[in-house]
Amino acid sequence: MRGKERPLTVHQLNELLLICSLVLLIAVAAVRISSRSGLPSLLLYLGIGIAIGQDGIFDVKFDNAELTQVIGYAALVVILAEGGLGTKWKEIKPALPAAVVLSTVGVAVSVGVTAAGAHYLVGLDWRQSLIIGAVVSSTDAAAVFSVLRKVPLPSRITGVLEAESGFNDAPVVILVVAFSTVGPVDEWYVLLGTIVLELAIGASVGLAMGWLGAYALRHVALPASGLYPIAVMAIAVSAYAAGAIAHGSGFLAVYLAAMVLGNSKLPHWPATRGFADGLGWIAQIGMFVLLGLLVTPHELLADFWPAVMVGLVLTMIARPLSALISLLPFRIPWQEQALMSWAGLRGAVPIILATIPLVSEVEGSDRIFNIVFVLVVVYTLVQGPTLPWLAKWLRLGDDPSEAADLGIESAPLERLRGHLLSVAIPERSRMHGVEVAELRLPHGAAVTLVVREGTSFVPLPTTVLRRGDELLVVTTDPVRDAAERRLRAVGQGGKLAGWLGTGGNSAH
Repeated sequence: MRGKERPLTVHQLNELLLICSLVLLIAVAAVRISSRSGLPSLLLYLGIGIAIGQDGIFDVKFDNAELTQVIGYAALVVILAEGGLGTKWKEIKPALPAAVVLSTVGVAVSVGVTAAGAHYLVGLDWRQSLIIGAVVSSTDAAAVFSVLRKVPLPSRITGVLEAESGFNDAPVVILVVAFSTVGPVDEWYVLLGTIVLELAIGASVGLAMGWLGAYALRHVALPASGLYPIAVMAIAVSAYAAGAIAHGSGFLAVYLAAMVLGNSKLPHWPATRGFADGLGWIAQIGMFVLLGLLVTPHELLADFWPAVMVGLVLTMIARPLSALISLLPFRIPWQEQALMSWAGLRGAVPIILATIPLVSEVEGSDRIFNIVFVLVVVYTLVQGPTLPWLAKWLRLGDDPSEAADLGIESAPLERLRGHLLSVAIPERSRMHGVEVAELRLPHGAAVTLVVREGTSFVPLPTTVLRRGDELLVVTTDPVRDAAERRLRAVGQGGKLAGWLGTGGNSAH
C-alpha cells in the first residue's frame, strides 16, 4: 500500500513546470519535423512519452489508467470542438447522409468483422474481441489531414471524412463502455436503442447550445476581442457537459455545437479560430505524451504480431467492407471509396478508449491496450505516408478551378450600431478583377479602405480589386448579414453573382 502522499514543495513544482515546458517545446518542434517528413505528428508525440516513461531515458513510472482516461476525455472534447469549429457547413452538407451512415452502419460492420478476426486469428474471447473491434472502429480526422495538407481533396471527400470522424466517436464510446461493463453484455437491440437515444439527446443538446451561443455572441458586444475565443470554447465545452448530464452523447454534442458556432459568422472569427487551433494542438500533444508514458515498451513485443494480424483484418477487410456497404446507396465512385477506406487512420481516440477496459478491470485489458497501441502505431506508419501518393494515383486532387471562400472577420461597434468587416481576398477568389461599384453592396454598407501590398488607400468606385487585397467594409447593423452574403456571393460567382444562380442579391 502506498504511503500518505505529501503536497508538492515549491522547488518540486518549479521542476515540474520546467519539465512540462521542455516537453511542450520539444513537441512543438516535432510539428515542424512531422510536416517535413510526412509522418503524422502523433507518432512523434507518442515517442516523446515513451522516451520519458518506463524503459525510456528518464524511466518515469506512470500507470494511472484512470487519470489518463479523464485527461484523454478532456483533450478529446477540445479536439472535437476545434474540429467542429473548422468544419464548413457548405462542404459537409452534401456529404452528411453518407457520413452518418458510415459512422453508424459502417461502425457496426467494422466492429463485427474486426472482432471475428481477433477471435479466430488471435484467440481472444468474444468480450475482448468485441472491445478491440469497437475501440479501433473510431477514425481520427487529425491524423488523416496531418498527412494530406499538401494534397487538397475535393470537398465531398473531406466532408465525409470530417463528419465521420466527428460522429463516430459517440457510438463507439457507447459500445466500448457496454462491452467493458462487468456482467453479461446487453442484447443487440438494447444496445441499438441506447445508441439511438444517446445520439438523439446529444444532437439536440449540441444544436441548441450552438444556436443559443451564436445568437448571444452576435448580439452582445464583449468588452475585449480576446474574450470571444474564450466564450466560444466555453460554450462548446458546456455543450459536452450538458449532453453528458442529460444522459446523451457529450462528444456528439460538443462537435455539433462547435460546428454551429463555426458557421455562424461570429465576431473576431480568425482570432477565435487561431485560439481553438492552438488549444487543439496542446490537447493533442499532452494526450499523446501521456499515452506514451502509460505504455510499457517491453510488454509490447509479445503482442506485436497479434496486433499486426488484427490490423490487417481491420485495414484490408473491415474498413473497405464498411465503406462499400455504407456508401453503396450514394453512388460514390470507386476511386473515392478506395481513398476513404485507406484514409481510416486510427489516432488518439482508440488508445484513449483502450483505457476504459483497463479502468473497468476487464480480464485481459492489459493485452487489449497493448494490441491497440501497437496497431495504431504500425498502421499509422504504413497508411500515413502513403495517403498523399494514393490520392495522386487515384487523381483525386482538388479542382483548381473551384473558387476559394473569402476570409471575413467582423468586429461589432456597439455604440455606433454598426460593424467593421475585414475581408481578405484569397488567390482563387472570383472577386479578382471586380470594381468596387460592381460589388453592389446594400445601402448602409461601403468599402472604406483597401490594403494592397502593405499600402492602404481609400478606394474609388472604379478601383479594381485584386487577389491578396484586404478590404475594410463598414456596415450598419440591419444590413450586416446582407453585406456579408453579397461579398461571399461575389467571391464565388464574380461580378455577375445573383444573375448566374449565385446567392447574395444586393439591395440596390
